[in-house]
Amino acid sequence: MKIRPYILTTLLVAGLLTSCKLDIANPNNPTDEQVLTTREGMLTLSLGMKQFYATSALETLIITPGTTTREMKGITTFTNVLEIEAGGTALPSFNGNVLNLWARMYRVMGMADDLIANAPTVLAADEATKNGVLAHAYLFKAMALGGLATAFEQLSIQTDKNGKAPFVTREQGLTEAVRLLNLGIELIAATPPSTEFNTRVLGTDFNLKDCLNAYRARYNMMLGRYADALTAANAVTLTTRSQFTYTSQSPNPIYQQIVVSKNYAPRATLGLPTVFLETGDARINFYTTAPDITVGGEVLRSIAGFYNEITKPIPVYLPDEVRLLKAEALVRSGGSVTEAVAQINAVRTQSTGDLFGVNAGLPAYTGATDATSLLTEIYKQRSIELFMQGLRLEDSRRFGRPNPPANVNPVPLTFERTRNFYPYPDQERLTNPNTPAEPAI
Repeated sequence: MKIRPYILTTLLVAGLLTSCKLDIANPNNPTDEQVLTTREGMLTLSLGMKQFYATSALETLIITPGTTTREMKGITTFTNVLEIEAGGTALPSFNGNVLNLWARMYRVMGMADDLIANAPTVLAADEATKNGVLAHAYLFKAMALGGLATAFEQLSIQTDKNGKAPFVTREQGLTEAVRLLNLGIELIAATPPSTEFNTRVLGTDFNLKDCLNAYRARYNMMLGRYADALTAANAVTLTTRSQFTYTSQSPNPIYQQIVVSKNYAPRATLGLPTVFLETGDARINFYTTAPDITVGGEVLRSIAGFYNEITKPIPVYLPDEVRLLKAEALVRSGGSVTEAVAQINAVRTQSTGDLFGVNAGLPAYTGATDATSLLTEIYKQRSIELFMQGLRLEDSRRFGRPNPPANVNPVPLTFERTRNFYPYPDQERLTNPNTPAEPAI
């Protein structure tokens, strides 16, 4: 991707969201040199990176794969929405949603790359602030890589301002993400971030160490490194809460897409086979609510949970994801079945006390305890607990849910996902000769 991320960040912090370069210079904006060579610039860019991810990159990761996995339905006549809703071979490489997912993740990566390249020099005299800036940049670059690996078979792990970055497999991209997260943990273990960094960039709603460990657990699981995933999950403090916060000037992006623009609505089934929906599961009414509407023969609900108010925070991760990662790691590695079931039940039976209010209130698990049965239960719990968190597409593949056919359009309601991976955006293919061949579906 060919980007100038720090200019975008400066505009973002000033409250001006834009995706194109302005032709008229603004004398109030700092220059690239001022951003990348000053202490103030490093802190401003760190905050801007976090805000851009929260307001733009996260939106694409939740909305687009969430439509592909049928968690929500596209209900407008906008072509890009209809194409994502159709999926299969009806999704073209020029789709705007796919481009946004690709481009916004690379903008986050570009900001992180600039911080990684410049913070060691600019902040050399302040180890605590430098380590905070770097660990934070490592986290967000890893999150961008993980978002790309969720949606695409191949990706670039470095930004290239000439637009000709080489591609690697998604497994290599995830391996790089884990490496960065490990570096972040090492840095803040050696010298914890400064009070100034914690106050100005992280705020009170973001625990950097726990976020690093939670994403280490997530991406190690995606790589099949079960022992490493379990170790990282065990390092997460489940009593801390990390969330992206919003204001009326910097609104919750999913609220904007669903409530304001009315482009999408959640499915009453949450995109799952009805056999997965247990009577009395309080999470269903946490995430969705009445009134119901019927569109194209499907029952849709109104959005609730983290997305029904303009300033509602969105979790960086949910504590119960960590518990379910522990259970999955144990089952897949042949570990303790008793402990795996205990972790599942910690999610199922919780009726109060969840940090984000996502309480299932279900009875304990009574099914079979062979690996296949437990993994099916874990997938079910992940799908409901982590509804519209941008994780279902990866989960659907990893847990071996049925592949969609090339043409999903005649009977779309029979499929849990309409694509395996997305085509590469035309804009990338036109400028980057390294762009791979399209995935079959």
